[in-house]
Amino acid sequence: MNLRSRTAASSPALPDELPPDAARVATGVAIVLIAQLMLVLDATVVNVALPRIDADLGFGPAALSWVLNAYTLAFGGLLLLGGRLGDVRGRRRLFLVGLGVFTVSSLLGGLAQTPTQLVLARAAQGVGAAMAAPSVLALLTTNAPDEAARNRALALFGAVSSGGASIGLILGGLLTDVASWRWTLFINVPIGLAVLLLTPRFVGETPRREGRFDVVGAVTATLGAASVVWALVGAPEEGWLSTRTLGGLLVGAVSLALLARTERRHPHPLIRPALLADRRRVAVLGMMALVVGGQLSMFFLTVQYMQRALGMGPLATGFAFLPFSLGIFAMSRLTPSLLARHGAARLIPVGAALLTTGFVLLSRVSETSTYAAGVLPSMLLSGIGGALVFMPVTATVLSGVEHEHAGAASGLLQTMQQLGAAVGVAIVASVYAVGAQPDSFVPGARAAYLTSASFAAVAFAIAVVALVRSRRASAAASAPEPETELEPLPDLAA
Repeated sequence: MNLRSRTAASSPALPDELPPDAARVATGVAIVLIAQLMLVLDATVVNVALPRIDADLGFGPAALSWVLNAYTLAFGGLLLLGGRLGDVRGRRRLFLVGLGVFTVSSLLGGLAQTPTQLVLARAAQGVGAAMAAPSVLALLTTNAPDEAARNRALALFGAVSSGGASIGLILGGLLTDVASWRWTLFINVPIGLAVLLLTPRFVGETPRREGRFDVVGAVTATLGAASVVWALVGAPEEGWLSTRTLGGLLVGAVSLALLARTERRHPHPLIRPALLADRRRVAVLGMMALVVGGQLSMFFLTVQYMQRALGMGPLATGFAFLPFSLGIFAMSRLTPSLLARHGAARLIPVGAALLTTGFVLLSRVSETSTYAAGVLPSMLLSGIGGALVFMPVTATVLSGVEHEHAGAASGLLQTMQQLGAAVGVAIVASVYAVGAQPDSFVPGARAAYLTSASFAAVAFAIAVVALVRSRRASAAASAPEPETELEPLPDLAA
């Protein structure tokens, strides 16, 4: 028998063909990820078009921020409710309803003739996104045939969610320069219609969960999250000690305290207390909020730096973020195998450290810096670091969660992302305003970039303390106890 024959005989037989539904599952994953990309793009695609929107509709400097904030407020405030509705009513069903609302609202926003019409359309987009987004992550995990496929889907989800923000800047700049700002909204319509038509064919429905709906939990969760986001998005303009900011935070805190009390007593809670009983899950939820806050505030600052200090136009600014997206998508191919080999406790601290380094490097830019020397290294480090954080954090949050509660868990994760984004941008905008000078962007930006870096640094510290210690504790608990050597008995005969 030759070497090849002996090897074949001693090795387990490999499957000759994929499972019969492999192509359908892969197509379904692709469709759901396209929808997620569209939802993520919408948070940034209109950013570079804001000056054109202001010139066309006459918002004014104070009201213009509501083109972004109306979407964030509705999206962040209703995510928990959207996740729970998907668990109870069926995730595919709610995904389709939410995507339909989002698509119609995009059309109405593109047709808006007044500031009020556009802001209302953006808020309706946020409502649709809040219904669809939690079901995206839940559908990816529940439709995956095995753990390896689940991890690959989560890696792609992390790449789309993180890289989609910078892709939105590119697309927004292209559409604004070539066509009109209205196409930053119209572009959602054909994509949304295609996903709506294909989803029933390729994505399986999840079973509906019987039980009473937690009305008090839904009201308090929505009011609490919406009040916090509303207070934070207005803090840079109104002031952190203003009546609006403090009142909104107070209403949010009271509502969330009532939510916590309700969820411990309700037989079918909106948020299962067990989801927050795991210290690892609570730790990574906090890390997600900090990382997203640092990342989105970096976007906020760098867009302005490249346009005001480096003299780039909207399209060039969008393409300047391409290395960030490429870093994320390249690492997303490697992250599942790295996670299987090294575990989240090793990957997340490395990713947070790279993000911190990237943000610190940006704090060193000056009016005479070039893109290649001042911005590009940070883009690459931030992209790679983000990829090493997002997928392991998502996998940790969903680890051990029953399928019927996956929507609630994913809604909780995405709520933390939205709150992190609102907090991060609000704090960094305030820090920038303190040191800003009318004739130069850089003085205020240096302290603001260091603030973004501090978010990532705190995430790194949490990862080291919570995840690494937890890993060591688990290893110690699973190790066999050493045998105790018995002391010899005395020689009674003597």
